[in-house]
Amino acid sequence: MERSAQRLGRALVVIVDDRVAHGEHDNSTGPLVTELLEEAGFIVDATVAVEGEVVDIRAALNTAVIGGVDLVVTVGGTGVSPRDVTPDATQGVLDRPIPGIAEALRGSGLAAGAVDAGISRGLVGVSGSTLVVNLAGSRAAVRDGMATLSTLVPYVIEQLSGLDEA
Repeated sequence: MERSAQRLGRALVVIVDDRVAHGEHDNSTGPLVTELLEEAGFIVDATVAVEGEVVDIRAALNTAVIGGVDLVVTVGGTGVSPRDVTPDATQGVLDRPIPGIAEALRGSGLAAGAVDAGISRGLVGVSGSTLVVNLAGSRAAVRDGMATLSTLVPYVIEQLSGLDEA
């Protein structure tokens, strides 16, 4: 299973934030996620910012899946306010949810003090052969979430790529 010596695959980062999408606010979490994904062995195709609208989020996710990325990580829009629709948009794209990973992200985030991660409605699942992960928007939630994902994602990517059958 030692794929870390080679690249794990391609990734896309989707920032769900109205202010970032409109250029009114700097994107501080996108570079962090990109750095952590690259450290984990991914080639990050791009970071895109979209408004917190179901249609915009779903379009970004579908583009990633059609584009053949192995992993798409969304950041933001997972809470309980009326504008937090990332999980709702994601649900419409997933073929198979992976609730255990979503629960692990919530549990580890809350234990690390990232309250937004603990109350996140974020989903994790598979669309086609792409793993889709929703992370809460704070830098603490991103750091903790990526640490939690670091041991799980390579296993899922390996299963999705069929390498475990070779």
